[in-house]
Amino acid sequence: MPRLFTALVPPTTIQTELADVAAPLAGVRWTPAENIHLTLRFIGETDEAKAERYAESLARVRVEPFILPVGGVGLFPTRGPAKVLWAGVGNGHTRLYQLRKQVDEALLAVDAGLAMPGFHPHFTLGRIGESYEPKELAHFLERHRTLEAPPFRVADFRLMSSELTPGRPPEYRVVRSFPLDRDPVP
Repeated sequence: MPRLFTALVPPTTIQTELADVAAPLAGVRWTPAENIHLTLRFIGETDEAKAERYAESLARVRVEPFILPVGGVGLFPTRGPAKVLWAGVGNGHTRLYQLRKQVDEALLAVDAGLAMPGFHPHFTLGRIGESYEPKELAHFLERHRTLEAPPFRVADFRLMSSELTPGRPPEYRVVRSFPLDRDPVP
């Protein structure tokens, strides 16, 4: 069964710029440039029939294209041991939140029991293991607190699948792409 999520994938130049902040840090597994994305909603393992219904429902999402800023760094969770090192989207854009809301509604139309946790838009730069050095990580955050990549035009979102293999980065595949600037569905 495919493991699905919806995402915004920035241009390759932005992925590369974000991946270029990687530095030798104990306990940090850096995200490969080609895997950098902004998750709109994690869906999870889904059978093929339900995946197709999700895709059909997502095709009805209508939001105008928008410009998304990229900047700032931080950690998740905010309390307790750090697990994720991320780059943010500043205040984002109103249409980003409209897109997320419509994606949620489209997915819930297929499966009303789908988990709907909060939304903190970000690009995962790295995952933090138990052996990280808090001081090194704090220095990294201070050095990159003003990180800013060029804003980019969001013209589509994607239904993606991921395949997990222990010891390797996830392999992502685009299941279907949904352009934002298309005519309304009758």
